[in-house]
Order: sequence, then structure tokens, then C-alpha cells
Amino acid sequence: MAGLPVTLKGLLYGFISLFLLAGCATAPPENLNDICQIYRDKSGWYDDSVNARSQWSSPIPVMMAIMHQESRFESTAKPPRTKIFGFIPGPRPSSSYGYSQAKKETWNGYMQSSGNYGADRDDFDDAIDFIGWYNSVSVKRCSIKKDDAYHLYLAYHEGHGGFNRRSFNNKAWLKTVAKKVSARSKRYDAQLRTCAKSLKKPWWHLF
Repeated sequence: MAGLPVTLKGLLYGFISLFLLAGCATAPPENLNDICQIYRDKSGWYDDSVNARSQWSSPIPVMMAIMHQESRFESTAKPPRTKIFGFIPGPRPSSSYGYSQAKKETWNGYMQSSGNYGADRDDFDDAIDFIGWYNSVSVKRCSIKKDDAYHLYLAYHEGHGGFNRRSFNNKAWLKTVAKKVSARSKRYDAQLRTCAKSLKKPWWHLF
């Protein structure tokens, strides 16, 4: 590109950068309804989930069901933009982003509390760890059982203060969503029992 004008060079570099960045986004698994297929499709995700479970004592099916509801496993998921006058794209309603749809302030609190500084919301390992951490806080602050996906999702959506104030009581739609998360968690649990052994790496892969 040595002989190209400066402006043309800049445009070419810009296009190349955008292309490379687009390639960094991780496509979601093909089958979102089968946790065994998800883990077979995405190498490393199972180990990341096991690590999060070990760290925060949050069951894998619960964490994965919450992630499915929040982002459908889209690494760069964002809430849809609001509409101005019904058709002009406006600002997004929140700073939610990534696999876990964590807001910036909540994510910052997670990094400080967990010590996982430098964590990224669009990295699966950090996102699953965040959900495990959040659930562990919900267990302590809201007196929710660690395998109670229904109430854990309500706390995840409403925040711990909102959950304790029962802010979800007048949100029938949210309770319906929480029931779906609970049902998916149970389905993921049943599926994972059939394939967990096959997902574990042989001991020699650790070296």
C-alpha cells in the first residue's frame, strides 16, 4: 500500500479493521435447546461452566438457562434501541451487553468483588462466572436456594433490592419468563446428566 494516497490507505485499513473485528464475534451454538450439543459445539464452554460452578456453587443448568434467556448465547447482544416518533432509532434503554446482559455498573461491581479485573462481557468464561457470582449473592442476600432457577432469575432481572421488595409481584410477564427459565434449567439438568462424563477432558489433556 506504499504507493496509495493517504486517504485511500486510511479507508483500506479501516475496512480491514472492521472485517477483523467482525470475525471476532462468536456465533451462538446451533442447537440452543440441548445443553449437550451446546457444549460439544463450543469447545471450552463446559470447562468454563465447571469452573464457575466450583467457584460460586451455582448449578450449571441454572447458569446456562439464565444466559439463554438473556442473550440466546449471543456474545455481543444488546437491548433493542428505543424508537423516537415510532420509527427513528433512539438510544438503548440500558447499558446491558454480552452473554449475560450485565449492565456496566453491575459488571464493575462483579470485577471488584471477584477480583476478576479485566473481565469482558463478550467473553463466555467471564460471563458464566458473572452469572455464578450474581447467583451466589442472590442466595445470600435474598435467601434463595441455589438450584431455584425461578426465583434466581427474578433476582437477576430485578436486582437484589428489587427482589426483596417483591417488585416482580405486579409483573405477570416477568413471572412467565421466570417459569420458562426454570423449565429450561430442569431440561438442561436432565440432558447434562446424560453427557457430563463424555464432556470431561481426559487427564492427559491437562498437560
